[in-house]
Amino acid sequence: MYVKNEVLYVQQNIHLNTDSNLYLRNNAQLIQGGNTTSTNTGLGSLSLYQEGTSDNYDYNYWCSPIGIPTAATGNTNFGITALGRPTTATATTPTVILPAGSYDGISNPLSIASSWIYKLINANNYSQWILVGGASTIAPGEGFTMKGTSGTDPADPEGSGVTNNPGSAQRYDFRGRPNNGNITVTLGANNATLTGNPYPSALHLNEFLLDNDNRTITGGTAYFWQQDRTIDSHYLSAYRGGYGSYAPINTTSNGIYIPPVFNAYKQDGTVNPGPGSGTGTVLARRYAPIGQGFLLNGTANGIVTFKNAHRVFLKELLGGSQFEKPSKKSEANEETEALSYFRINAIINNQFTRQLALVFVPEATDGIDTGIDALNMTANLPDDVNFWIEDGNYLIQGVNFEPTKKIPLSVNASANATLKFSIPEFINFDATQKVYIYDKYDNSYHDIKNNSFEVAVASGAYKDRFYVAFLDQTLATEENSKLDNFIIYQDNISKNIKASNPNSLAIKSFTLYDITGKTVLSKKDLKTDSNYNFSTIGLSYGIYIAEFLTDDNQKLTKKVLISNSGK
Repeated sequence: MYVKNEVLYVQQNIHLNTDSNLYLRNNAQLIQGGNTTSTNTGLGSLSLYQEGTSDNYDYNYWCSPIGIPTAATGNTNFGITALGRPTTATATTPTVILPAGSYDGISNPLSIASSWIYKLINANNYSQWILVGGASTIAPGEGFTMKGTSGTDPADPEGSGVTNNPGSAQRYDFRGRPNNGNITVTLGANNATLTGNPYPSALHLNEFLLDNDNRTITGGTAYFWQQDRTIDSHYLSAYRGGYGSYAPINTTSNGIYIPPVFNAYKQDGTVNPGPGSGTGTVLARRYAPIGQGFLLNGTANGIVTFKNAHRVFLKELLGGSQFEKPSKKSEANEETEALSYFRINAIINNQFTRQLALVFVPEATDGIDTGIDALNMTANLPDDVNFWIEDGNYLIQGVNFEPTKKIPLSVNASANATLKFSIPEFINFDATQKVYIYDKYDNSYHDIKNNSFEVAVASGAYKDRFYVAFLDQTLATEENSKLDNFIIYQDNISKNIKASNPNSLAIKSFTLYDITGKTVLSKKDLKTDSNYNFSTIGLSYGIYIAEFLTDDNQKLTKKVLISNSGK
């Protein structure tokens, strides 16, 4: 059976007779329903393609969508002997497994260096990586590492003009029994496990991470390895790489991904205390494509479960589902809820950039919010900047916006250092809202929305010096202070627009406009009350303009994001 550019949905089990094959080609995918336990059987094979980085020196993190066919029923173990080199649309040549001591893979004939096939299960240090090599001991749901190949392969198995390896991406033919049903992975508190998408279809990563059976064990965060591909070396001490952090925020958003800082590593696998050397790239993470591996850092002891309900048919394209390799053209076909956030860049000693993301989520608290706040897996770097939440370092933080908040940052400096803060990206954030770095040392506020702020610090750890703020509380003139102290904001928890009038300004009227300029709410003769509340129940999600008019005809306006999803 040959399926091209389509989704094949099977309600229950699949039986593949000996020598029978099911071919998925040109982004075709298989989704199954029915029982939670896989009852797939037979000695025939599903065949599907996936491409990884074409480079002898760079790791991809994988998770197989298939297992090796056996006489038993259900999901089975995987090994790289199940990989092949496509020669026609249906034919394949078995992969050559290079023995231990051989370090460089080859594209044609496809040869994989087994020295780099490892898995990681519930581990708390580098020594616990498990060498798999050419063995078939990778259980369903277990991830594995594999380096790429050198050379090119001009074979075009489908006659589509796309070759096996043009020099940038190596194609592999996965052949075996399709994984199906519930697939479980054991996690331990503060331990890392390499896992990934275990199905022959895309995985809705948000649904998986926020599933009630998984969220308290995973912490609602997935981590992706990225590596500096300009460095060609097999020596661990020469590597430059790190783990990017993905927080889904909710099931209908594209989530937030923060790329890693590239660090050097010692021979024991621990981070070298020297400075970082660069930063990874932002990739779409909402949907994990076929074969994509990632780390889970357990926040509790327990078992997480991949389910058929988490599977989705989404072609691997830029903006939707991307494997860790050069991206393809753009396409996305599922409705997405817009997030309001901005990114902060902290350049340390002009050597590397630590990026953070502050997300505005109505239901977020100032504490740790599972699925929203993303812990920094390499939080003990000697030079770094993070959000500081409940005595922990975080790269992504969600807050319910209030203009008076000060959001603490954690700064580590191994020696005298220079920090440079700026904001490279605003998404669905009020264009009129100021953003500052507040330096408690000298009680100063520094605009990072329109400018950068550079500061020198002595060596040490700073947990209560630097903050992200939205109000400059040192404004000089009394007249400006009176106006600036009039604060307008939307409280999506109580479903109210609120205003604070601490200087008892005489207010003539209040008007709320939608983005088209239409009046949706108005009030008059508000006098000099110290606080105002106006219900926004019934208003649809979107940007609105709140306008207060004083008795002397001064306008106080503010864009607000109304999202009445708070609880």
